[in-house]
Amino acid sequence: METEAFRVISTTTIQARSCLINGDLRQQIDLNPWDLQYLVFGYAQKGLLFHKPSSSSSLKHTQTVIQHLKDSLSCTLDFFQPLAGRLVIVPNGGDDTLSSVFISCNNAGVSFVHAIVDNTTIADILEPTCVPPVVKFFFPLVTSKNFEATRIPLMAVQVTELVDGIFISCSMNHCVADVKPFWNLLNTWAQISRNGLNHVASDLKLASFERWFPHDNIERPIRIPFKKIMENYHKESTNSLQSPQFSRRIFHFEKDKLADLKAKVKSEVQDGVISNKISSYQAIVAHVWRSVIRNQNLDPEEEVTYIFHVSARSRVSHPPIEDNYFGITVHFSTVTMKVRDLVGDGGRGRFALEMNKMVSSYTEERIKRDFEAWVQNPTMHEQSAIIGKSMRSSSCPRTNFYAIDFGWGRPKAAPGGPANKMMWKLAVDAGAEEGSFDIELCASYEILEALGRDPEFMHVAAPPPPTELSSKVARTRL
Repeated sequence: METEAFRVISTTTIQARSCLINGDLRQQIDLNPWDLQYLVFGYAQKGLLFHKPSSSSSLKHTQTVIQHLKDSLSCTLDFFQPLAGRLVIVPNGGDDTLSSVFISCNNAGVSFVHAIVDNTTIADILEPTCVPPVVKFFFPLVTSKNFEATRIPLMAVQVTELVDGIFISCSMNHCVADVKPFWNLLNTWAQISRNGLNHVASDLKLASFERWFPHDNIERPIRIPFKKIMENYHKESTNSLQSPQFSRRIFHFEKDKLADLKAKVKSEVQDGVISNKISSYQAIVAHVWRSVIRNQNLDPEEEVTYIFHVSARSRVSHPPIEDNYFGITVHFSTVTMKVRDLVGDGGRGRFALEMNKMVSSYTEERIKRDFEAWVQNPTMHEQSAIIGKSMRSSSCPRTNFYAIDFGWGRPKAAPGGPANKMMWKLAVDAGAEEGSFDIELCASYEILEALGRDPEFMHVAAPPPPTELSSKVARTRL
């Protein structure tokens, strides 16, 4: 796709209509360790591909659609007002070794980009085996890092017109939210768009941006060695080798196939008690990770590491994390195994067992202990990895982006953006059909092709559509 075919029509700043948060003029939101650990990461991104509104819709004209989305976004920001703010980084002390980082609720606004891509249809996006390169142009703030939000918006959306479709994407500062609140924001915007600006649902609640802390004795805002963090970040960026080119492919796993896979993985788990606790998510990750390693023909004695998130949302109760909490709640965790143990007979069960044990180890006591330890010694997670020997998880299948409807039907696809993809990465999301999963795998083209030819791997994935089906009814994802 020629970049000249992609054109930005306009960039607008959208502000919240009101400056009140829970009735108060709150000026500052202090970030906690869960938020601050993402400072050197890129923005979180999600996209939704829709058919254009039909001729029977009141929003049939493009300019009407764009203005309606702007107006409904402004209304939505009333419920998520800190997203219209900016980060503030304030040096503490005369030597600038420590700094405080917080959100200023100044209603500076979010960015709204309207763009057009010529001669591109929904079929051009859905039919290729791998995510087409043009999709990277559909997302704003692709190369931005979270710490840059002192001068750029905490959130940006982009609406890109295709010949027969509309692609709505959102880039959100990853210090502000993980996948559940991200979904909540998009779903609320869609609900307001669908129901009309004057019919906001009475049960819509303001998101809670007040950060969770285990007790009141932690000094706020937290002071971190920001200058040193930036020096290390720039040093690593300068010294790191250029990452190889990756492709992205989305594999679809139907509900029944997932149930069969889960049963097989559970049968491989030797511990009967833990076997009953293996989740569909753990089973699918075990299946994908084992297949990725098996198709690389690595030394059996080498160690490979899988990095994943463990959410604290349901694991702490004193104080609890409210359901409308808008912030990061995840811990980074790892499972390291020798190649022979992962790819051998029963390897999926061994991996799922270790993953489950690691998740179970995150008790409320451990979460609070790790939280306070970070305050005493702030550390940033590196994004680099040994190519092919380490992979990282993102997203969550408990949040179904296919359920988001702006008023002209459910999305045809829900891909992630290109940010944070300069490594091997696996995103697991809910699929369009109830109980199904979509996994977006970022890897070398050769590995993605090998997986597509791997009978053991593809036995669980949905088969390709019959060749006689037209592109309009093809079931392939991006």
